[in-house]
Amino acid sequence: MAELTHIDEQGRASMVDVSGKKPQLRIARASGRILLADETLALIRGNRTPKGSVLSVAQIAGIQAAKQTHHLIPLCHPLALTKVDVELRLEAHGIVAESRVVCTGRTGVEMEALTAVSVALLTVYDMCKAVDKKMEITDIRLTEKTKTDLADEVER
Repeated sequence: MAELTHIDEQGRASMVDVSGKKPQLRIARASGRILLADETLALIRGNRTPKGSVLSVAQIAGIQAAKQTHHLIPLCHPLALTKVDVELRLEAHGIVAESRVVCTGRTGVEMEALTAVSVALLTVYDMCKAVDKKMEITDIRLTEKTKTDLADEVER
């Protein structure tokens, strides 16, 4: 089993030192969903919720959240993200959120991808809570994580 990287020899929280790692192209994708009542989906589809365009606001919230991850999760490194995509789509019983986060750096962007999806779904929840008391956020997970040496990327 792999060792925990954010705990020092004395069991205290410790930010990982990534200064010795070489910069790489890092990409992470995450997804999640929120289950909604049929009536709530109809309101969103018709853009008739009390607080405005749910999908647009949730998309912007997810992008902003990815950029602020290091402020929310104490041991995350601040990263210079080069791209954040958040997409939300209506499905039969709710909304699926997917994120893709990219940077060139010394550590991965999986926490940023997960944070983007989480906050996008929380924003849907906030915007619909007046009309739907049984919403359920579920299935938040990392779906892909890659790192590529920059020399390899230039050759493509």
